[in-house]
Amino acid sequence: MTKSNVKIVPRATGQQQATLSKGQKVFNNLIKQIEKKRARLGAWERAVAPYQQKYVSEWIPLIEVSTELQTRMVHCLDESYKNKRGLTKTECRLIANLIADLAGDLVAARNDAEMKAIYNQYSRSDYDSDEAANLKEMQFALEGVLGVHLGDDLDLSSPDDLIARAQASIEERQAEFEAEQQAREKRQSKRAKSAKQLAYEARQQGEERQLSQSIREVYRKLASALHPDRETDPQERDRKTALMQRVNQAYDKNNLLQLLELQLELEHIDQFAIDSLSEDRLKYYNKILKDQLGELDDEILYVEGGFRAQFGISPFVEVAPGTIVRDLANDIASLQIEIEDLKRDLLVFDDANAIKAWLKHMRRQKRLNAFDDTYF
Repeated sequence: MTKSNVKIVPRATGQQQATLSKGQKVFNNLIKQIEKKRARLGAWERAVAPYQQKYVSEWIPLIEVSTELQTRMVHCLDESYKNKRGLTKTECRLIANLIADLAGDLVAARNDAEMKAIYNQYSRSDYDSDEAANLKEMQFALEGVLGVHLGDDLDLSSPDDLIARAQASIEERQAEFEAEQQAREKRQSKRAKSAKQLAYEARQQGEERQLSQSIREVYRKLASALHPDRETDPQERDRKTALMQRVNQAYDKNNLLQLLELQLELEHIDQFAIDSLSEDRLKYYNKILKDQLGELDDEILYVEGGFRAQFGISPFVEVAPGTIVRDLANDIASLQIEIEDLKRDLLVFDDANAIKAWLKHMRRQKRLNAFDDTYF
């Protein structure tokens, strides 16, 4: 292991683990969790760029091809329905249903006015009214979950408006909660405090000072050893300047683990010394590491949320940095198959008999899909 990637290693397994104190076990566990979260965050940072490149270069062009083929399919079905060409009433109904399904998907994908008119014609309903009804149901569901009324002036043609209103409601309730909490704390501060309250506050303030001092002590030792202004050799001064920048960054973020790792890297402390920390010192170190772990969790949630928002991925779909590129590759392969199927299907419209055989196949496929939806 080179000095540039020195890590604190949780000590003891097997028999040795039994000799560790409670504080040391917590310390070791926190280090493991932090390293795990660091690795996941790093994996996200490495995975997003290749995913985006594949998405733009392969997925989007295929979506455009698929959309064009589906549009052609709607027009072919529309022509067949209008010409009848020896089709039975059952076959005409199936064509009307296929047109409505395809046109509805195309409107949802790109708000095509022509496809909306075709949908309205064959579905015997109105796309905008249907969407407004769906959004109204979503509004009722969100109001039930949030316990608020989102208003009667919502734009029921825009899901974004509904989501923005729900988000604003959540933020408003959070602001009200924080304001009430601050007001309550202000009222409590004006009351005469009991000896128990005063003792608790004193302990809290003492702990905060100790937490700050724990990080400051490590920082001061590193800063004293690395101060570049004291170095006469230009090359060594540059090295110490770079290291001091890393120290300052870690200190600004209250990143205790990184400061300790820098101490190991510079050989200003050894692994045994870390393993032999006192229980009092471990108590404060563990508090700092728990906060650091929480910050990593928040950062991972932020990165994952941004990824979902950027690529339109549902919050109910599981995503992981190690599988997103592979999953996209699978989606691309499936879409390529669908495109080839669409191309073959479009060829049947040159032959009336082929259309009837194709409709028979589609009817059988719809029955199978309905069976799957019911039992699986």
